[in-house]
Amino acid sequence: MALLPDKPGVYLMKDDKGRIIYVGKAINLKNRVRSYFQSSRNHSGKVLALVAHIVDLEYIITASEIEALILECNLIKKHRPKYNISLKDDKTYPYIKVTYEDFPRVYATRKVLKDGARYFGPYTNAGAVHETLRLLKTLFPLRSCRKLAAKRPCLEHHIKRCLAPCAGKVEQETYSEMIKAVTLFLEGRSDAVAKNLKRLMVEAAEKLEFEQAARLRDQLTAVEKIMEKQNIVTGSGDQDAIGLARSAAGICAQVFFIRSGKMVGRDHFILLGGEDETDQNILEAFIKQYYSQAAFIPREILLPLELAEQQLLADWLSSSKGGRVQVETPKRGTKKDLVNMAAGNAAIVLEEQAARLEADVDKTAGAAAELGQYLGLPAVPERIECFDISHIQGSETVASMVVFEDGQPNKNEYRRYKLKTVEGKPDDFKSMQEVVGRRYRDALEKGPIPDLIIIDGGKGQLNAALMLIRAAGLTEVPVVGLAKEFEHIFREGISEPLILPRHSQSLYLVQRIRDEAHRFAITYHRKLRSKRNLVSVLDHIPGIGAKRRKALWDHFGSLAKIKAAEVEALAKVEGMTLPAAEAVYNFFRNKNL
Repeated sequence: MALLPDKPGVYLMKDDKGRIIYVGKAINLKNRVRSYFQSSRNHSGKVLALVAHIVDLEYIITASEIEALILECNLIKKHRPKYNISLKDDKTYPYIKVTYEDFPRVYATRKVLKDGARYFGPYTNAGAVHETLRLLKTLFPLRSCRKLAAKRPCLEHHIKRCLAPCAGKVEQETYSEMIKAVTLFLEGRSDAVAKNLKRLMVEAAEKLEFEQAARLRDQLTAVEKIMEKQNIVTGSGDQDAIGLARSAAGICAQVFFIRSGKMVGRDHFILLGGEDETDQNILEAFIKQYYSQAAFIPREILLPLELAEQQLLADWLSSSKGGRVQVETPKRGTKKDLVNMAAGNAAIVLEEQAARLEADVDKTAGAAAELGQYLGLPAVPERIECFDISHIQGSETVASMVVFEDGQPNKNEYRRYKLKTVEGKPDDFKSMQEVVGRRYRDALEKGPIPDLIIIDGGKGQLNAALMLIRAAGLTEVPVVGLAKEFEHIFREGISEPLILPRHSQSLYLVQRIRDEAHRFAITYHRKLRSKRNLVSVLDHIPGIGAKRRKALWDHFGSLAKIKAAEVEALAKVEGMTLPAAEAVYNFFRNKNL
């Protein structure tokens, strides 16, 4: 600790596996890092957990605190440390990209590259991105194809949706003016777009270019209609108003975008890892991460509370923008109302998230509890196992077992069976006996024991399965049969079926379980069918018997790979000879299979 310098910089804390678990910055590295290892009475649970996992420490000295802040943002974005507050899934948010070309294209992307293009976003709602792009396509005849050289224009040009720069139908200067209007529109400057369109329309009319003037007039009309829907909320200027809300459902930051005094949009962001942090720390972390990747930084950012590093953040944002940026905490007036409104919207997002979580519980664990009540079970069936029997055209009988725990599928516990004892004509009763016998033969010793067993079938399949399940010692586990047509549930010792309420969550759960068992069996069918088809094809090749056929399948894994293999690769397979390899190679080329 004594070796740490009294200088600004960034520190990286690592665990015993060398992973970076926290990145922080400091104006004085020695004092800041030392504070983590002093008396723990004032430390939060998160800091205590962090300190307990620190095994190694690195630091990087910077020339100033602003440089430290920039480096901290970049390192957090790169390493996404466990104990830093982070934006949820920020890499997946879509952007609108205006390419850097002679005749730029405009499209949605999820990758931000340093390629000279302009990026607008991120947007949390992908639907809003596509709606904006549809609107832009209506307003401006932008090119969408990758071609920049064509003998004649495509259909898009003939229906007035593209100016056909690929066929030389438009000058680069004219197209650039249109792109300028697009970028102004994406920045929320609809008034500037309207002003520019009006100027171009007048110029076109003066040059007697009436078709161009008419097209500009239509664009101007559409933009003016959009402007009518935008509310003027402040006098003028570009602002972002940030609101913050937290609840048991999580932490949410909401950003209102005001451009030229008009509200043009909003986005919300869920933040992870801030449960033990103060509102100030959460807000600082959000500002750093959001504006380190934002495509546009306004001249004024309105905050819901004062920050210790407010001026430092303003200096950093000004440096990033290349112009002065004010970071302000309004106390009254319209700006304060904007921040309050953003916070209110953030709170609504969390309420909706809590409602969704509650609904998810109703559909999963709640549905399992409801099913247990309808079946009269003494406890909630936490683990449910369901079996389905299926066969392909009377052959290759297979079975699937799916497992639902707390109302949700646990795919790691799924099992599939290729049945062996049933020969000749399919017998679903004997097939069900085989599969449950194989599953529960040693269940009492090896576990796990299910709380409910569902047999996909009526009374016959249920009774067939019960014989083996009870014989295996599972005398207390409830077993029910599910009729395929109406989801009637048959219970042991009760002649009348149980009919679950039509729109109940318990019925939906039973249907999901049954459908999942059927889907899992079908996927096994497809695999067996592909193997069977492979066998039937290879059977026609001289010199390829059962052993070589199996060796080829085990080595290559698919018919497509066998067909594509060269003679040398085929000859290297165990049991194969050069003549046999040549026979396989020539067979597929001659037959063109």
